[in-house]
Amino acid sequence: MPIWVVSCHEPRIDVSDCSTIGYWAAMPSRQVVRKPVPLRDGKRRAFEQRLFARVPWLAAPSLRLVAWLPPSSRLRQALMWRGMRVSAEAFNRGDLDALAPTRAPNFEFLPPRATVESGFMEPSYRGAGGYRRYVAELSDVWGSDMRIEALELIDMGDRLVMLMDVPVRARASGVPLTGKLASVATLVNGRVIRQQDYFDHDEALEAVGLGAASR
Repeated sequence: MPIWVVSCHEPRIDVSDCSTIGYWAAMPSRQVVRKPVPLRDGKRRAFEQRLFARVPWLAAPSLRLVAWLPPSSRLRQALMWRGMRVSAEAFNRGDLDALAPTRAPNFEFLPPRATVESGFMEPSYRGAGGYRRYVAELSDVWGSDMRIEALELIDMGDRLVMLMDVPVRARASGVPLTGKLASVATLVNGRVIRQQDYFDHDEALEAVGLGAASR
């Protein structure tokens, strides 16, 4: 089955409505959809986040239904891009509990390799508690005002790639830095089972075999 790649960032392709059409290019594998995620202030939880907090058992079957849809499905795109937006906004306001329903109970988070090799971070963090510990350790280095300023999502079906701009200020020196961060999340039944972060967008794209397609 050919892959269909949808992107809204190819200057050589003329499209009339990039938000819904993008461009389609044949590739030799599965469907891939790539589009930006518009972020808002998000000062309070979205409806589904409040619902899952009140009725936690609804999260798993709801996400499983979305997972059954192909990446080319407009319904899946609407739900996935909304879900990513409200998740990023939850991270920005420090509401990590709102992220928990989208992750499997045995969720594993792997920080960027450079942070592990330098001794700043552990090799992996498991579960919601482990992820909270990672964010706390990250805040010790970069400060608690770390925010996702721009986000692009690539939906590969069973994997998601998130390309982010995260401007930070080194806590020790106070020097502002423009950070590039990327995440590759592996999904099982629509929930994240494993997430690997990178400090380089190209490295993350290469890791999922999209290096050439992304240029």
